[in-house]
Amino acid sequence: VLFRSRGNGGKDPLMVDNALEEEVLLMLPQDPNILLSYVNTKLRDQYGSLEGLCEDLGADPGQVVRDLAGLGYRYDCERNQFMPIS
Repeated sequence: VLFRSRGNGGKDPLMVDNALEEEVLLMLPQDPNILLSYVNTKLRDQYGSLEGLCEDLGADPGQVVRDLAGLGYRYDCERNQFMPIS
């Protein structure tokens, strides 16, 4: 899963050093357990929804959901976190 990190801490527009535009291509953690922790932490601390997180990072929310479903987790939009599938 790839996403684009904004060089100015995620604020719009993609501006760095007074008008220098820059996008840095980064990868989300490949280990599913680390991905789970990373995404849930971002959802808890910075984002009100998975869609908002993925939009800001340029990630595919469907792919994140599929990756974490393979680990036995589903996204609970009311709790705004990935929970174990029961």
